[in-house]
Amino acid sequence: MKHRIVVLGAGYAGAFAAGNLARRLSPADTEITVVNAVPDFVERMRLHQLAIGQDLAFPKLADVFAGTGVRLRLARVTGVDPERRTVAVTGEDGDGELTYDTLLYALGSSVARHGVPGVAEYAFDVTGRSSALRLRERLAGLGEGGAVLVVGEGLTGIETATEFAESRPDLSVALAARGELGAWLSPKARRHLRQTFARLGITVHEHTGIEAVEPTRAIAAGGTSIPADVTVWSAGFAVDPLAAAAGLEVTEAGRIVVDRTMRSVSHPDVYAAGDCAYAIGDNGRPLPMSCASAGSTTMQATAAIIARLTGGEVPTVGLKYYGNHISLGRRDAIFQMVDDDVRSKSWYLGGRAAARLKAGVLKGAGWSIAHPTFGMPKRKRRLATAPGRAGVKAAA
Repeated sequence: MKHRIVVLGAGYAGAFAAGNLARRLSPADTEITVVNAVPDFVERMRLHQLAIGQDLAFPKLADVFAGTGVRLRLARVTGVDPERRTVAVTGEDGDGELTYDTLLYALGSSVARHGVPGVAEYAFDVTGRSSALRLRERLAGLGEGGAVLVVGEGLTGIETATEFAESRPDLSVALAARGELGAWLSPKARRHLRQTFARLGITVHEHTGIEAVEPTRAIAAGGTSIPADVTVWSAGFAVDPLAAAAGLEVTEAGRIVVDRTMRSVSHPDVYAAGDCAYAIGDNGRPLPMSCASAGSTTMQATAAIIARLTGGEVPTVGLKYYGNHISLGRRDAIFQMVDDDVRSKSWYLGGRAAARLKAGVLKGAGWSIAHPTFGMPKRKRRLATAPGRAGVKAAA
């Protein structure tokens, strides 16, 4: 019987992992299934562009995995039973259940509402395609002078505010920051960021925590009212409670606690990668939720799965966070390197050169997902435990 590998999620982590596994493991011994709720690969890092009205083409997952041997199941995951090693799903074909021998959990994250009143009812976000399209429709209906408030001074908030202000100069764009805008950047990069906000006409409300969202305004601490025909909530990310409900060991926030190889510390048949994995980086600190972290945790998880199944030695993939690359519209950006303590270095790259670099990163990430087996080793590894294959690690 073939070893069944089920990958949950086909975002940056899940799609790349499935292609990597398919390229390197023999189909004679393994069966790989990817479960995803939507039929397309969604480039999450570009959803703020989609929301403001830019036309983006996302590849079909059926095309992505064509010829790889990967099976695609379009469905939403509703439960995981690690004791029975099953995954419950629901989709157009109704409810179903998948059985796995190895599970790679890569369901990513969504917007964190933090229990703030009115966010669920009135705010918009750019953490998923459906929510970005909903925001797109609302923004298209805003006339000149329409007020847009972006809540959150992290990467998503900054990229969203600058993209909106550049693409729609007729709108009044503002950003609410709990602290100081760009406080985590180096002094020169922070100055560049502030100059960009000023150039684009973005109003910044610093040291302003939003305590409620209403249809036409947001209420800050102390009762201050900020006009907002549209409130875009980008105040952090949250993971699905499925892992916690399954009984996997998770953090208080629900992220799966993994060892250095991305293996669940409580259930050895389960691996996690991307935002849902609580992984400790080479500097001894938890890796942040980011595309960069998704890349390194995915490479480590797939390398560990392949090595353990084929009887090889598990390699160590570097788990280091190098810095932040922030788009400031289409013609400007900031690339800020950080040290081992995640403190910004004095050097940074800004302007058009940084924008071209960021565009290259986005294009490269999208291309690598659309071609999941490109550049991978051509030798298919046989499972060490396959019938008649004991001790055999690879075959042509």
